[in-house]
Amino acid sequence: MTRRAWSPVWVLAVLCSAACGRSPTEPSAAPSFLAGTWQGTVTIEVNPGEAGGLPATTAATTWTFEVVPQTNMQTFRATVQSAHLWLPITTVASTALVPTNTPPTHISTQGDYNSPRGCRGTFGSSGTAEATRIDADFTGVDCSARFTGRVVLTKQ
Repeated sequence: MTRRAWSPVWVLAVLCSAACGRSPTEPSAAPSFLAGTWQGTVTIEVNPGEAGGLPATTAATTWTFEVVPQTNMQTFRATVQSAHLWLPITTVASTALVPTNTPPTHISTQGDYNSPRGCRGTFGSSGTAEATRIDADFTGVDCSARFTGRVVLTKQ
C-alpha cells in the first residue's frame, strides 16, 4: 500500500479555503445611519416672486437611501418619491455626506426626473442630516419653471 505525502501547498490551500476571510467572531461593518427609509414632507413654491407663481404647498415624500459600496458610507443611491400635486415623481438620485459619515453632517442630493409637464426636470437638496432627522432646502428647474422649497424627513 502506497501512502501519499501531504503537500504543504495543498494543505495550505485547503486550510485557506476553510478559514480565510472574516472569522465568525470578527464584527461586520456597522450600517450607515442614513441607510433605509425616511418619510416626511416636501414644500414647494413654483416661480417664487414672479407673476403667475404658485404659492408654497406641502405634501408627503419618501426617500430611501442605499449605500454605494466602497465609498466609506458617504455616497448613496436615493429613491425619491413625491406625492406633491405639482411634482408627483419617483426617481433615483445621488446623495453625499460631507465631511463625515456620522451625524450630524452635511447632506447633498442631486437628481433628475421625467416631469409631468413633458420635459426632464432637475433638482438639488442641501442641508443637515442628523441621526433620525433631515432638514434641507429643495430647489430645481422643471421645463420653464423653477421651484424652491424644503424637505423635512424622519427615519422610519
